Amino acid sequence: MVYLSLLLGLVILVVGAELLVRGAVSLAEVAKISPLVIGLTVVAFGTSAPELAVSAVSSLKGDSAIALGNVVGSNIFNVLLILGLSAAIVPLSVSSQLVRLDVPIMIAVSVLAWLAALNGVIERWEGACMLLAFVLYTGWLIRAGRRESQKNIDPLDASTKPSLRTLVLNVVLLFAGLALLVWGAKLLVDSATTIARSWGVSDIVIGLTIVAAGTSLPELATSIVAAIKGQRDIAVGNVVGSNVFNLLMVLATASIVSKSGVPVSPDVLWFDGSVMVLTALLCWPIFISQATVSRAEGVVMFLLYVSYTTILIAASQLLPWATTAKWGFVFVVFPLVCIVVSYLAWRSRDAAKDRGENIASP
Repeated sequence: MVYLSLLLGLVILVVGAELLVRGAVSLAEVAKISPLVIGLTVVAFGTSAPELAVSAVSSLKGDSAIALGNVVGSNIFNVLLILGLSAAIVPLSVSSQLVRLDVPIMIAVSVLAWLAALNGVIERWEGACMLLAFVLYTGWLIRAGRRESQKNIDPLDASTKPSLRTLVLNVVLLFAGLALLVWGAKLLVDSATTIARSWGVSDIVIGLTIVAAGTSLPELATSIVAAIKGQRDIAVGNVVGSNVFNLLMVLATASIVSKSGVPVSPDVLWFDGSVMVLTALLCWPIFISQATVSRAEGVVMFLLYVSYTTILIAASQLLPWATTAKWGFVFVVFPLVCIVVSYLAWRSRDAAKDRGENIASP
């Protein structure tokens, strides 16, 4: 029965996220927000709504470990698995705005969240500061998007106002999606906690794996479908926006609603938190290499996720080699991959410049 509740919770979360995204996207279009900003905000935040619901409910129930594991695990899942699989299917293009602004912001907030956890807890006041940063970031994106949309607006479209029925329908979809997310989150948290205790697995491991993967299913579906349909920039923007949302909104909310903040164990900080930061840093050289995520890079990212999950499960089962594998992965394997990818990205950019000069020359 508990496994059925887990599956039902995941299904309800996905359906709720779908309704939420549909209603929010329609409202955003009415507000004359550009498609790129919709992808970075409404789509990304809508698909991350399950993380927000699960983490908030977990913190209110006193299961802060699941809330933390959900955020950290989702950010790792989003980049290594979702982008990796999407790029393995179709190479992904990356817009210049993502490279210049949004990816550096994702890296910065990942590092800041890790630093905030150094003392063993993410305090409520730190969560409030993160939430304020999220509001400022989102406000800037919406303002920039509307300013850009005004340049390309059609006077005929501007004079057309949506009907009251359309507005009401979109608002109903929005709130129906939120209601389903809260319900699905409760089912998921309750069943995941029961399974964790029956298996003898800690809540943090369940949060980092089952709950993180389950709440990231909307991002996975959105990015893969976008990649297949040729909307590759949306696939990347969805992941980047979701990761920023997870840290500045989801983790912040979890720390605020919890009476004592979100506790962070040294093991989670130095292994899972470090992998999250390294994952964000890995995006930089990959994204700037000719502004694409190649199939080979996607496969490398996917293999990194498989290795991370394998080590995580081995550690939960107290296998003797797991501890050595953890530190080898964080301090040797992952940094080495980052260095090699950065070198190849630098080489590919130089080669692209040389080809451009040769083509331009007489």
